[in-house]
Amino acid sequence: MSARHLLLDSPAMGRRVHLWCFGDVGRPLVVFPSNAGVAHEWQKGGMIDALAPLMAEGRVKIYCPETNVSRTFSGEGSVDARMAHHGAYERFVLETLVPFIRKDCQSPDAPMVSTGCSMGALYASLFALKHPETFSRALCLSGRYRASTMFDGPSSPELYLNDPLAFLPNLHGAPLERVRQQTHLTVVVGRGAHEDGCIRETEEFGGWLRNKSIPHHLAFWGHDSRHDYTWWRRQARHYLGQLF
Repeated sequence: MSARHLLLDSPAMGRRVHLWCFGDVGRPLVVFPSNAGVAHEWQKGGMIDALAPLMAEGRVKIYCPETNVSRTFSGEGSVDARMAHHGAYERFVLETLVPFIRKDCQSPDAPMVSTGCSMGALYASLFALKHPETFSRALCLSGRYRASTMFDGPSSPELYLNDPLAFLPNLHGAPLERVRQQTHLTVVVGRGAHEDGCIRETEEFGGWLRNKSIPHHLAFWGHDSRHDYTWWRRQARHYLGQLF
């Protein structure tokens, strides 16, 4: 199994962005890190080793970009400034990362699977719901889906569009049908330590996916399932083995 560290030039971000790539052939999996935002997080957390059998079988190639979460959802400053940073990151993913991955996989139309744990689950859900033509599947582990709680003061149009529990209840018509036809979300949370807020928001998120008839699978693991990589490794092996 190959492992590569790259720096991608991003006009949107105005700098080079760290990316780790694992595997040689297979369908692309894009991993969004949690609150630390670093590209090597899944490698350090043992997730890459946990998924090594899938890579050895040629079923998946894993791409782990960094995020600028410390300047957006977990940062400080005005809503407008923080959302501008997130908009730049979204453009990086769509305009730089996705074309790079498709070229790397030698597949110009390759559909992506997005995934992430904790804060990464918010990113994974957003890319699947906002860009279903590109991200046809998402695996969201122990996520928070009410982004507005991370900001003080009034919301904004940009924050609304990046807050699943804000925009999803109002999704209807052609935009809703676009999501229904092109993507599927697997949303998972444990009932153990440090999962309380995630449980509440996962229940609400899953309820709106059901209400809107968006293809999804909602799963609650037991009271021993904690908000940590010990359990995320097990969950990733279980669900990604089904998705790939």
